[in-house]
Amino acid sequence: MKKVFDLEDLDCANCAAKMEEGIKKIEGVIDASVNFMTQKMMLEAPDEAFDKIIKQVVKVCRKVEPDCRILL
Repeated sequence: MKKVFDLEDLDCANCAAKMEEGIKKIEGVIDASVNFMTQKMMLEAPDEAFDKIIKQVVKVCRKVEPDCRILL
């Protein structure tokens, strides 16, 4: 499954790159991208594990950019 999420309050391109790097390290993630300019995140992961993975993605994003919210 591939989904695109809007991001809120992502403040810098460097943070977006760190978030993307961290998300790609999560077990089960097929592909991910975080775009600072469009404030969007694309996540591709298996359907059966998507809910579990998205919870880990939220944790990674909060660790890098505490004010950033993923609009699920």
